[in-house]
Amino acid sequence: MKGEKRIGIDLGLSESEKETLRQIAKTVIEHQAKKKPVPALDIDSPVLEEHRGAFVSLHKKGQLRGCIGYIEGRGPLHKTIEEMAAAAAFQDPRFNPVTEKELEDLDIEISVLTPLKRIADVDEIEVGRHGIYVKKGWCSGLLLPQVAAEYGWDRKTFLEHTCQKAGLACDAWKDRETEIYIFSADIF
Repeated sequence: MKGEKRIGIDLGLSESEKETLRQIAKTVIEHQAKKKPVPALDIDSPVLEEHRGAFVSLHKKGQLRGCIGYIEGRGPLHKTIEEMAAAAAFQDPRFNPVTEKELEDLDIEISVLTPLKRIADVDEIEVGRHGIYVKKGWCSGLLLPQVAAEYGWDRKTFLEHTCQKAGLACDAWKDRETEIYIFSADIF
């Protein structure tokens, strides 16, 4: 839509590559929900072989239904999507596993991440463009770029919620010992 600000960034994935990733996620979730083996997937794109971090988010009637991903590339992107789709649907500890009855109501969103960049100044964070990852000691938490945009948060609120997700105090982002990273994502 013209005039609508795009969330995240364009990482150069073609529409065909994005559709392949969507199809992988959908196939994995549907087959596992129906207790069927997942068919072998034919990948012919070198871009989908690249090691990239990615998240798969599931929504049901506009509500979050599961979201799991890898912050950094651990294997080929297409394999990461395959693994994260299954994890988001069946292993997100916040939700019961997706059932076959729910399949028609699920919307799948994929976020392919850029590498993390540690920042020293929170003014570098652009709401709608960046996601945030905070880390302090054993605690860490991440919120994708689209989360702040969906809730209409400003930078401070986004930082506070990311700290809460990490199990830290809301203002932990002000502590020098807290590491703050930003990243962006191609969201589709």
